[in-house]
Amino acid sequence: MNDRKRIVFLDYLRVVSCFMVMCIHSAEPFYLGGEEGTFIASTWDALCVTVVECICRVSVPLFVMTSSYLLFPVTKPTGDFFRRRLVRVAVPFLVWAAAYIWWFGDSWGKACFNFPDAGGHLWFVPMLLGLYLLMPLLSPWAEKVTKCELRGWLILWLVTTLFPYLRRIWTALYGAPSFGSVPFLYGECPWNMFGTFYYVSGFIGYMLLGLWFRKFAPELSWRRTLAIASPLWLFGVAIIGGGFLLRIPKFPCSAPYAFAVDLEMSIEYCSLGVASAVIAAFLVFRKFTAEGAFYRRVVRPLSEASYGTYLLHMFVLLAVLGVIRPHCPTPVAIVATAFISFVCASLISIAIGKLPKVGRLICG
Repeated sequence: MNDRKRIVFLDYLRVVSCFMVMCIHSAEPFYLGGEEGTFIASTWDALCVTVVECICRVSVPLFVMTSSYLLFPVTKPTGDFFRRRLVRVAVPFLVWAAAYIWWFGDSWGKACFNFPDAGGHLWFVPMLLGLYLLMPLLSPWAEKVTKCELRGWLILWLVTTLFPYLRRIWTALYGAPSFGSVPFLYGECPWNMFGTFYYVSGFIGYMLLGLWFRKFAPELSWRRTLAIASPLWLFGVAIIGGGFLLRIPKFPCSAPYAFAVDLEMSIEYCSLGVASAVIAAFLVFRKFTAEGAFYRRVVRPLSEASYGTYLLHMFVLLAVLGVIRPHCPTPVAIVATAFISFVCASLISIAIGKLPKVGRLICG
């Protein structure tokens, strides 16, 4: 994208979201671990993890909204669109997936079916590629959709963000179903996972939100922005933090890995609390439009390198965390690990991106 068409606030959003991802990954070892899979040493550790999740859980949905804001509806021929996504997104993903498999000794056979174990954060890329496959299909509709129609689809999607909580209510009222550990809703059953709202749920909602902000959201003053964003963010944070912290039974907490997965119910990316906080965050980021020296010399280069930074950062983060964690209190360890990892991974991504011919194939 050339300078004239550059959307400045999206650069700020990418940089902050990328750093938020590293904060989340720096905090995860403080509740994922131990012999059984879940271990939280103290109330203080639980509180630190909760604060990080409340602030940073918006990161991945914001990345999706950024892609949607820039690319949806698709204006280029479908073949050109897919070729560009292949070079910019799919090829770097494959390069770094192979690097994680080689470095950490994962199974090449397993990697044929999913992302490598050591590169768990790579789950984001196949999800994003799936949305890219849908964009040309939905673009004719997106070009002519009215404000009222799109609002209706978004409301329906927001209903599906209640499902993580409805599953918990089902379990509380009726117990775990005899045919599996996850309750089924609205047409789902052991032989059919595609329930009533399957095709309007998930990350497609954030793609539609990006379209909403691009086509219909008016420009607001700072005062009006904060008046709308603040209650949305507080509402979201109350669900995210309360659902996580208040459900930990005791300290130290040692439990099977499934307990951590259950704790993450309130911080699922496509749950109501996170969706509310994401809308609030996007509203605020739209006001970041300064194009001075700091933007040109710091923000924009970091933004342009952010995809490569995301792909490679676990190589750096795991090494940094191993050095810092034994010697620092929990909040210092989380913030320091995230900051050092972000800086180092960004510099590596920028350097690789400057390599002639292959830089873009490696880091996008």
